[in-house]
Amino acid sequence: MNIEKMIDWLVNSPADGPKSTLVLRLMAGGVFLWEGILKFVYTNQGVGRFTKLGMPFPHFTATFVGGLEIVGGLLLLFGLMTRLIAIPFIIEMIVAILSTKIALYLGTSPLPLPPALPQVGMWAVLHEIRSDYAQIMTTAFLLINGPGKWSLDALLRGEARQNQAGLVQAA
Repeated sequence: MNIEKMIDWLVNSPADGPKSTLVLRLMAGGVFLWEGILKFVYTNQGVGRFTKLGMPFPHFTATFVGGLEIVGGLLLLFGLMTRLIAIPFIIEMIVAILSTKIALYLGTSPLPLPPALPQVGMWAVLHEIRSDYAQIMTTAFLLINGPGKWSLDALLRGEARQNQAGLVQAA
């Protein structure tokens, strides 16, 4: 696939997906939105957490990730640029899993351990990874299938098709 086709695929999401895709966008977009807001409202969710995890430039990184989650969450909620925002969200979720769950597995996490057993090891990771897993799978679905019929992407694509049809008829 050449770069032009890839960009076209990312930008021109299909407008014929099921209307029920809205439910997945509301789930993923809502979680990203409120998690982004939490990074600014509570230091332990933003800069403090990124500092404990040893992230480079924790103030910048937390601000960047929080802003990405707020803006991207809204984009998912409205179904605008859905495929484009899915890519950084998938990357973000992979980084989140790698930066928090490996240490949990090893029992060396700088973050508080889960409040109940299991607290370390494979079962702790599988239990604690559930929301990360749901976010990455839902976002991957949106990347592959697009935002569905009830989205701004579909609305804008439909208007673009109508404009093209009008130009063809006028010619």
